[in-house]
Amino acid sequence: MSVKTGKRGRPSQLSAERIVECAKAMQVKTGKIPSIRALSAELEVDPMAIYHYFRNKSALLEAVCLSLIEAIHNPQGEDWRAEIVALSQSYLTLLSTHPGLLETLLSMTGTGPAQVFIERYERALRPLVLPQETLNQSRDLLVDYLHGYALAMQGSQGALTIELLDGPLSFWMRALEREAAEA
Repeated sequence: MSVKTGKRGRPSQLSAERIVECAKAMQVKTGKIPSIRALSAELEVDPMAIYHYFRNKSALLEAVCLSLIEAIHNPQGEDWRAEIVALSQSYLTLLSTHPGLLETLLSMTGTGPAQVFIERYERALRPLVLPQETLNQSRDLLVDYLHGYALAMQGSQGALTIELLDGPLSFWMRALEREAAEA
């Protein structure tokens, strides 16, 4: 009787970071987060080795999405308009370069990736000193618009680009500016 060796246990070259990076690369290729079995085959480890780092697929999914969303623009300046444009464009770029990411984000029960966007959104708008309710409503409107825009970009075969976001985003910013003046 022969016994497979080399795939059992927790290989020394395996880490949570390596698993996440491999899952991200596979997601770019396939348009979806890979299964634990596919990921373990790519990493050449036993599937149970992945569970040493992530308690289940949902935890892995959250870690992958969190790693991806952390790449979006991180506002640092006082020009809230430029920061919102950069944040919106970087988010759309992320969604367009990672097919299936939007659907994955929308299906998640964890809130880690959403919290990254929320924190950056609120930091960008800090100069406006808006009430929390206005921040929440304006964020929800913008995020829903960006998600719809990302879906429309996917189906447009290149006819719809990130640059075409400028007009609607300017309209949204003027409305938000009016809200700030009234607050």
